[in-house]
Amino acid sequence: MTSRFGRPLLAAFLAVLGAGVVLPAPAAAQQTPTTCTPIRQTLFVRDVLYEYYLYVREMTRKNPARYRGPEDYLEAVRYRDRDASFSYIADAEEDTLFFDESRFIGMGFSTAISGSDMRLTEVYAGSPADAAGLRRGDRITEINGQAVSSLISSGQIGTAFGAATIGLTVSMRVVSVDGTARTVAVTKQLVTIPTVANVKLFTVDGRRVGYFSFRNFVRPSFEALDAAAAQFLAAGIDELVVDVRYNGGGLVSVAQFLGGLLGGLRTNGQVFTEFVHNDRNQALNETIRFELPEHALTLDRVFVITTRSSASASELIINALRPFMTVVTVGDRTFGKPVGQYSFDFCDKVFHPVAFATRNARGEGDYFNGIAPTCPAADDISRPLGDPLEASLAEALGYVRTERCGAAAAAGLGPRREVGEGWRGEPVPAGGFRQLVNAW
Repeated sequence: MTSRFGRPLLAAFLAVLGAGVVLPAPAAAQQTPTTCTPIRQTLFVRDVLYEYYLYVREMTRKNPARYRGPEDYLEAVRYRDRDASFSYIADAEEDTLFFDESRFIGMGFSTAISGSDMRLTEVYAGSPADAAGLRRGDRITEINGQAVSSLISSGQIGTAFGAATIGLTVSMRVVSVDGTARTVAVTKQLVTIPTVANVKLFTVDGRRVGYFSFRNFVRPSFEALDAAAAQFLAAGIDELVVDVRYNGGGLVSVAQFLGGLLGGLRTNGQVFTEFVHNDRNQALNETIRFELPEHALTLDRVFVITTRSSASASELIINALRPFMTVVTVGDRTFGKPVGQYSFDFCDKVFHPVAFATRNARGEGDYFNGIAPTCPAADDISRPLGDPLEASLAEALGYVRTERCGAAAAAGLGPRREVGEGWRGEPVPAGGFRQLVNAW
């Protein structure tokens, strides 16, 4: 989840201030370094943390001169109990490309892991991965000659695909859902992630049910969400399923817009979220309210499909709507990022420190262990997203029909099990910007 402060303020996550000493705020906390030497960059990051970091009381105090650069310093001082990877430093070009255009340099797929198993969860149309014939459900067994199981066990899987460099080729051994094994070489290029996809309409016992998969909260999402909502409004839907199973978050402004589309008149003007800052920045505390977009829907409830890769702004939407309407979550427990970040430009980088907690209209937040599903269901990667027989969507449609969980099989919507019954993937432990993008 992302907000803006001066220059863009990004992503949302959270923490609780405890006992400790708060150092005086540096006068240069928001000033970019006059030179871009490693020590000047590190001092800038230190100054921003001392002023805005939500966990400024708990962070470790270290001498900046002892570190090679700002990234190493951040890893040394962050408050790991609540911020193991949420605060991060990104390349400014890469950061802008993602938030302004929903684009990144990569091969064009997302993945999840379960034990020693890595599967493709999405392949983006028109990407190098798509051109190489990779598909959802494929299992990657080797990356550049190294066994995926070994890369996972050694903690190297988050960097196994190499740098985000156009022209870099990655060799992979892949086993498809039907058991066919092959080696593919995929070269990284500029890839567009569709923000909204698989817009569909279903009829369940006479009720019109809309569905779409939503991938990230970035600027192109405004237009894409509005177009989907207009289609659903024209169709007169009775129910809506929003699939955020791989959505790692993004801009708060997009989350507010989606919240207004889903909540409609029942939420207009109500509290969407409250930002709560550290004790030095109480003046920055802010209440964000729901608005009423042109194509806002009139719904009594909404279904949201989630997995462990659903994070930040995806969780914010669920938490924000719950005080005003029924939100039926289907799938797996979410990741657990109930906090937010501001973004600070310096040199050719952007620093996104955790700076505020988020609360809904009832003062609820702190879901660091994720949001549990109303109706547990597997992510059936043997089927495409939007297939009514896919396990999580089948569970949501079954609930529409029977008003209870576990109704998919009874409704004749049980999924195939080629990839193993109950397979539930976890996000690859990449951290920072890669955790937000959730793609390679």
